Amino acid sequence: MTPAVPQGVKILSVGELTRQIKGLLDDAFESVWVSGELSGCKRAASGHIYLTLKDNEAQVRGCIWRGSALRLRFEPRDGMEVIARGRLDVYAPRGDYSLVIEELHAKGLGALEIALQQRKEKLFRMGYFDPQRKKPLPRFPNCVALVTSPTGAAVRDMLEILLRRWPALHVWVCPVRVQGDGAAEEIAAAVDLLNQLSTVDVLIVGRGGGGTPDLAAFNEECVAHAIFRSRIPVVSAVGHEIDLTIADRVADRRALTPSEAAEIVAPDRDELLQRLHDLRSRLRNRITTQVGGARERLGDLVGRRVFRLPLEGLREREQRLDDLAQRLKRAKLQNLQRLRERVQAQAARLESLSPLNVLARGYSLTRRLADNAVVRDPRQVQPGDMLVTRVQQGTLLSRVERVIDAVTPPVAGKEST
Repeated sequence: MTPAVPQGVKILSVGELTRQIKGLLDDAFESVWVSGELSGCKRAASGHIYLTLKDNEAQVRGCIWRGSALRLRFEPRDGMEVIARGRLDVYAPRGDYSLVIEELHAKGLGALEIALQQRKEKLFRMGYFDPQRKKPLPRFPNCVALVTSPTGAAVRDMLEILLRRWPALHVWVCPVRVQGDGAAEEIAAAVDLLNQLSTVDVLIVGRGGGGTPDLAAFNEECVAHAIFRSRIPVVSAVGHEIDLTIADRVADRRALTPSEAAEIVAPDRDELLQRLHDLRSRLRNRITTQVGGARERLGDLVGRRVFRLPLEGLREREQRLDDLAQRLKRAKLQNLQRLRERVQAQAARLESLSPLNVLARGYSLTRRLADNAVVRDPRQVQPGDMLVTRVQQGTLLSRVERVIDAVTPPVAGKEST
């Protein structure tokens, strides 16, 4: 059953209601300023940023379209306290209202400070500040290029110091703007241009003193990228001792002032000449000392007996050699005499044992003619065997007629001799 509707009441569709609400919001909240804490920040692939702005009592969805997001000076992050300017809008498909943000400012820290801090963190993660990648400066550069303003006091100070400290140095000035719109791009382009030249040994990039806003160009990413990819060592000479710029952190060497940068890059000729003079004096004194010591040692050597009578030792050795020769000769003769006496003693002993001596005493030596065997027993021979008998004065040849042993007495006329 259809409920009764009062006459004259206009029934709206959901779309019509939403459009009326949207119209009222557009008229009533065309431009509002809202403060709160960021939450749920997310950058879409399209470049839009979606977020929630909240406080202790409520929250409202918000979005920053890509065009507005590109103009932001910092990256929105969760937890930031901000002030946003925008307009209320209704998203009809869901019936949600949201704040379309056109401006976003940080509470407490300014947008520039937040953007700078975020930039530093980003470059740190990329390794731009790593000390391990920094290049050493050449000890004696031949050519130095200055990337700075051509009209400032800094360039005059650097030129004066460089040429005074090292007159042989070639100095090139690459003029750029060091502050204002487009200054960072000019600085980065100059660094890239000088890196195309093979004659430049060192780059000095910087400017004179100034406030933090004046140094903004040296905090831009394009300058950091140019210094990071430079094959030539870079000295940052931003004249601001309190705060470190991004260029200071990325450069291979940081100088507090342009004048200090010139002193770092160029060796001091007067100081080197003084050091050479000192070294020459030390070398002369060292040589004089060593020559004096050598002369004293030579005098001591000349006074020694071996140098005064150089042949004395030789004569002593010759005499000793003669003595040894005499001793050797005497020893040889003594050995020969002992050997002779031993030979004579052995000969006398052999002579005493010679069979010839036995023969001289009336004995004889009988051998069988057939085999020259010595006959010691009658049983060694047979009748008819030929015998050879040796006596002192000669040899006898005989034949065995009969063998007579020691028991049988011999018969006269029948015994063999």
